[in-house]
Amino acid sequence: MTVSLSPIAGAGWQFFDNSGVPLTGGKLYTYAAGTTTPAATFTSSSGNTNHTNPIILDSAGRISGSSEVWLTNGLSYKFVLKTSVDVQLWSADNIFGINDFNSLTPIVYNATGTGSNVTFNLATAPISENTTQVYINGVYQQKNTYSVAGVVVTFSQAPPFNSTIEVNYV
Repeated sequence: MTVSLSPIAGAGWQFFDNSGVPLTGGKLYTYAAGTTTPAATFTSSSGNTNHTNPIILDSAGRISGSSEVWLTNGLSYKFVLKTSVDVQLWSADNIFGINDFNSLTPIVYNATGTGSNVTFNLATAPISENTTQVYINGVYQQKNTYSVAGVVVTFSQAPPFNSTIEVNYV
């Protein structure tokens, strides 16, 4: 199994409560993204040994043992951090391992500019705006020239008439 280091709790992270005190006995739950279905994480890059779920934090608010969390490549996770008595502190969704985007199949959306239309609807929503690349007539567009909200790509200026618009995303 191929795994990648988690960007959250990955290596040596320390968790704190809302008062800034190390989260002794805190619980880090890991789920498949967008669900409450538990998803396995691993203690090392070998991907051979699962963490418990939840992962129980040590007295310093760190991952016990290896101090590392590794994620299955191609699987998107949701993390939920709770206190030792199960009070939720935060959650984060759609988390992939570091450098894991290479294992995903990109989606390509093509359109033709009208010269006046600034919004275009994708078939599905990207994981985030950071996972999109936009080209107009083959020229890469800087992130400050468009935004992505759900399935809608909005340009700050309408792409030219008959221009080829290509959006690559995961």
